[in-house]
Amino acid sequence: MYMLVEIKGKQYRAEKGSLLKVDKIDREKGEGVEFDSVLMIADDKATRFGKPYIEGARIKAVVEDHGLGKKITVFKFKKRKNYRRKQGHRQAFTLLRVQDMTAAD
Repeated sequence: MYMLVEIKGKQYRAEKGSLLKVDKIDREKGEGVEFDSVLMIADDKATRFGKPYIEGARIKAVVEDHGLGKKITVFKFKKRKNYRRKQGHRQAFTLLRVQDMTAAD
């Protein structure tokens, strides 16, 4: 069984025991977090979709770690105008370990 869950405006496929790399969440390591914005539930028998969310469905996860992603370079340039701007960015992320998934029947 797996669920599609919306976390901070992005959608993730969550299975029990899976590791999700989401945008930074302000929680300490080892602290639990719960999401009720489940969009879809799929198992062996059937697939259910929410409108937009499935009521009563929840995902419980624990914060494993925080970190920074790979560095990207942002470069702006305009020809013949002597305009050049170089900037770097590293996106902060949180690793979540899915512990429990509850589907409302």
